[in-house]
Amino acid sequence: MTKLISHLAYAFFRILSIFPLRALYLFSDVVFFIVYRLLSYRKDTVDQNLKNSFPEKSQKEINKIKKEFYHHFCDSFVETIKFWSISKEEIMKRCICKNPDSLNQYKAQGKNVIAVTGHYANWEWMASFANYNTGVFLPIYKPLHNKIFDKMYYKIRSRFGAQPLAKKDTLRTMIRHKNQNHFSVTAFIGDQTPNKKNLHYWTNFMNQETPVLQGTERIAKKLDQAVVYCKMTKIKRGYYEYEFIPITDQPKESGENEITEQHTRLLENIIKENPAYWLWSHKRWKHKKNA
Repeated sequence: MTKLISHLAYAFFRILSIFPLRALYLFSDVVFFIVYRLLSYRKDTVDQNLKNSFPEKSQKEINKIKKEFYHHFCDSFVETIKFWSISKEEIMKRCICKNPDSLNQYKAQGKNVIAVTGHYANWEWMASFANYNTGVFLPIYKPLHNKIFDKMYYKIRSRFGAQPLAKKDTLRTMIRHKNQNHFSVTAFIGDQTPNKKNLHYWTNFMNQETPVLQGTERIAKKLDQAVVYCKMTKIKRGYYEYEFIPITDQPKESGENEITEQHTRLLENIIKENPAYWLWSHKRWKHKKNA
């Protein structure tokens, strides 16, 4: 029965992706009403995360951010579905990289690139960076337990030539491209929550003691890859821009946790600029340092 429902959902989303975005945004408004008004999906988690992150804000300000977040959350969902069938011309108008040529300096040095980002704006649309033909684009993802939905998301993310990379294959694949002299850009999501066995490094992030994964920094140093931060900005509904901010092209010369701190601080500043576009429903602080 579960498999049948998954197949039906797969077919529904495939058909839904064909509709123009203006129609999908009407659908998003309906989903918003259901998720926010009727189901109150993770509303307590979102509320607490916002209060802890912005203790200086009033409840009225928190509620405003919260409502904007849910609108954006629903929009991001339909935008991701639309990515399955959107044309190259349309996505290049709606999701613009401001400085794709900035990575050529690393290519000239013979260095591959690690691009760190967070669950901000619409990170799924960043897979369209493959359209710029800068090199092999490898967005890292965590495979879903549901094989049907995992297949769906793989097809969506690889829509324009990106090569989605399962988390467990990250190092092996990056080494292969390095050994074959392929210029690659590997996209890491820097605000993933570590599991209990990886609670090694803590920092103050959004006014809270937060565990941060060190994998990005460790791999950068191991493979001697340049590190940049990918800052995405939401211009308006359905339109985004992103740019690459240099962190280092000499990772082995960086101090311990220096790279980790830099990309964490960059994300924190981006969130503070416009809080509504971060994934506040994510249980980012489920681990406590004292525990």
